[in-house]
Amino acid sequence: MIDLDGDPAEVAAARDSIRLAFVSALQRLPAKQRATLVLCEVLHWSAAEAAELLDTSVASVNSALQRARATLADADTGDPGTSMSRLTAEQRALLDRYVDAFQRYDMDALAELLHEDAIQTMPPYAMWLQGRETLLRFFTTLGAECQGSRLRRGVANGCPAFAQYRVDPDGGFRPWALQVLELDGDRVAAIHSFLDTDDAFPRFGFPPHLP
Repeated sequence: MIDLDGDPAEVAAARDSIRLAFVSALQRLPAKQRATLVLCEVLHWSAAEAAELLDTSVASVNSALQRARATLADADTGDPGTSMSRLTAEQRALLDRYVDAFQRYDMDALAELLHEDAIQTMPPYAMWLQGRETLLRFFTTLGAECQGSRLRRGVANGCPAFAQYRVDPDGGFRPWALQVLELDGDRVAAIHSFLDTDDAFPRFGFPPHLP
């Protein structure tokens, strides 16, 4: 996790590592390598913690991490595999349906859009949820305050992204998260909600408040 009260240079470097690791890893790596890299390199979990979460061995985690690093070292990250320029018509329609379902907070509609093994992360928190039913349960319990949110479409590092605004008690809608989605065919494979809106929203051109 990022210590937001720590040295500003270290905080900035950690934020950059999240952005770069996210864009590279989520677009190019197999599921196990992707999970291992994000847990260990981005969220700074130990190999033992990652192994327990992924129900595997420490040796397997270390091996997957080595392969992921090697893949990223050889990758040309200038054009992510699921960048906006490569989305199919079906995937663009999927994003439209996602916006509609999320803003209505329709769990049945969201369930139809999520991959069975969909994941959700929420940097800088060490949160990793996996499985459609787990995500839906989160949305209706701890994440229930997202009901009534508004999404604004955009692009973050070439990937489909949405600025999420939650209801502001003082009126309108206040920034909550930058959602960056990973797609797998005609399903949403991952939702990554970056909570540092003070940095992310201006960086990607989203307004600081909605009326």
